[in-house]
Amino acid sequence: MKTQTMHPNTQLLLDAWSQIDGTTGARSKGPLTNNHPDLIDALFVIERQADGLWLFRNAGSALNTVLGRALQDHDFLHFWTGPDRKMISGFLDAVLENRLPGIAEANGETLTGKQIEVELAFTPIGHHMASQARPRLLCLYQTLSSESTLNGRPLWRHRLTALHPPVSRSPAPYLKLVANNN
Repeated sequence: MKTQTMHPNTQLLLDAWSQIDGTTGARSKGPLTNNHPDLIDALFVIERQADGLWLFRNAGSALNTVLGRALQDHDFLHFWTGPDRKMISGFLDAVLENRLPGIAEANGETLTGKQIEVELAFTPIGHHMASQARPRLLCLYQTLSSESTLNGRPLWRHRLTALHPPVSRSPAPYLKLVANNN
């Protein structure tokens, strides 16, 4: 997975997830959430439905503003078109299957053609998520470009520029010893 040039909010979310998941030993003395006042408003939760939809269950006010609508019960995949929709759907499945975070980079676009760069982090919620009936992801929608260039217009489409899927955990080595004394 991508490990450099991440927005500080993205790094904070990934660090917090690692501590909660237990993938890091000691608690780090890194940045605190009160040093990142815009973090909470950029968080959202999506839930996979049986029919393949990824519905918003909760979304911060900054995300509702930049996307121009209240997002609860909207399909996250509708912000992507064509091949990007298929890629982001497979990417979300990989995050679930591996139970590890992933990062997507994209350009968000308004109806007038104005664009900004965004970084999205996806972290699994809970253990054994693939077996849950409706697994959820805690996500971050972080704008990397100034939102003022949008002139208050909402983003309606996203185009992927990069995917950084989770690196699969290697299974523990398994050695079976068979002895024949004959």
